Amino acid sequence: MANFDVFNGDADGICALQQLRLANPIQSVLVTGVKRDISLLKQVSAKPNDAVTVLDISLDKNRDALLAVLKQEAHVTYFDHHFAGEIPNHENLNTQIDTAADTCTSLIVNHHLNGEHAAWAVVGAYGDNFDTSAEAIAKSLDYSDDELAELKQLGICINYNGYGATVEDLHFPPDELYQALHPYADPMAFIKESDAFKKLSDGYQQDMASAAALKPELENAAQAVYIMPAEPWARRVSGVFANDLAQASPDRAHAMLTRLNDGGFVVSVRAPFSNKSGADDLCRQFETGGGRKAAAGINVLPEDQFDLFIEKFKEAYPG
Repeated sequence: MANFDVFNGDADGICALQQLRLANPIQSVLVTGVKRDISLLKQVSAKPNDAVTVLDISLDKNRDALLAVLKQEAHVTYFDHHFAGEIPNHENLNTQIDTAADTCTSLIVNHHLNGEHAAWAVVGAYGDNFDTSAEAIAKSLDYSDDELAELKQLGICINYNGYGATVEDLHFPPDELYQALHPYADPMAFIKESDAFKKLSDGYQQDMASAAALKPELENAAQAVYIMPAEPWARRVSGVFANDLAQASPDRAHAMLTRLNDGGFVVSVRAPFSNKSGADDLCRQFETGGGRKAAAGINVLPEDQFDLFIEKFKEAYPG
């Protein structure tokens, strides 16, 4: 019997797995990738009675691969907060899926574990831009305000590391970053003792300084659109930059369109903080789009669909 851990390469996926494997240590095959690489389950070649744990990737986007794994008589446990569509009814499938706008996979796992490793849930929630939810859990933990600020920065940096067109864009492959985190039950110890955090933090600061120099393509009270260059720093920073803008202007929807080397764009959408809805519906109108209510994206938006996207974006968030 083999164990597979299939997880999104962002802060939410990594911190969700961190909680699970601190609570239940096992040897497993790690299956992950850049944040945009969500069709991960197709990489699993399961056999009867294998155990497959899936974290923070849409069931709807992995439906065929999930059915194939179940057909092999493997057991699947599925934690997620993205649009799932119809959930298969199968005796070997255990789903813990909650698409509420104020939750994420790290918080779902935290609830499943009754708060056993809540500090990592706080890090994951901060990284996925759920500050209010992170702070609600943090109230039960013995951290100072300064330490919570450091946990927030850690979450942001782990999340930042997940963005890129390929793993080569990242500072750390997500499986290696998870393995660097895993020995630390207390995330504050990782911050203080690991060289990985300094590398992530320095990279984040440099890339955000480059992003801050950009001017919006469109900006009004209801919407803002930024066009970012086809550069590794822009691919790395697009999501966290969008999160920062969303927090700074909570009544405005934001879209980051990062140019691809071969043409077209990678798109990140953030719904207004005051109305965390509609981002997934908007992005699913495009072939490679998906996500959740508050934040979603399109893996490849062709050049000839740029005007259509802007039109749909304005329709989704008219103000």
